[in-house]
Amino acid sequence: MAHSTLWAPWRIDYILNKDEKDARTRDQGCLFCRLLEENRDRENLILERTRHSFVMLNRYPYSNGHLLILPRTHAADLDELGDEAYIDLMRLLKKSVKALQQAVNPAGVNAGLNMGEAAGAGIAEHLHFHVVPRWRGDHNFMPVIADTMVMPQHLESAYEMLKPYFI
Repeated sequence: MAHSTLWAPWRIDYILNKDEKDARTRDQGCLFCRLLEENRDRENLILERTRHSFVMLNRYPYSNGHLLILPRTHAADLDELGDEAYIDLMRLLKKSVKALQQAVNPAGVNAGLNMGEAAGAGIAEHLHFHVVPRWRGDHNFMPVIADTMVMPQHLESAYEMLKPYFI
């Protein structure tokens, strides 16, 4: 059997510094609020900001083009959003799905919200939707056998490809 190498260079920071990052997040408050305040959209992979929401690439994606859609309001529950903020969030969710369909032509899309740690939310204090483009056969044995996801595109390249579909 031939030896093959899978490259996912952006994951090394997560692997090597997970405990340190968890401590920094506790010390510095909400990661998403911090990224929004920094106004370094390209570096932070933020594709668009609306009045009440924003969309960004997931730095640790399940699939190529994996997006996060978030309210600007630091809220853990949909009930904490006012009507205007909720509608804005849903509109950006809809726009994000359409952008992925146009940019990468997936065979399908998973869109979901994990509200609360027990529901699988990794950052439960700031609700966010995941929008994940899917292709037939896009996931295989690698996550199960090698705890490795195969990403065919670097995050910076995905950002450049998706950015024209957002304001």
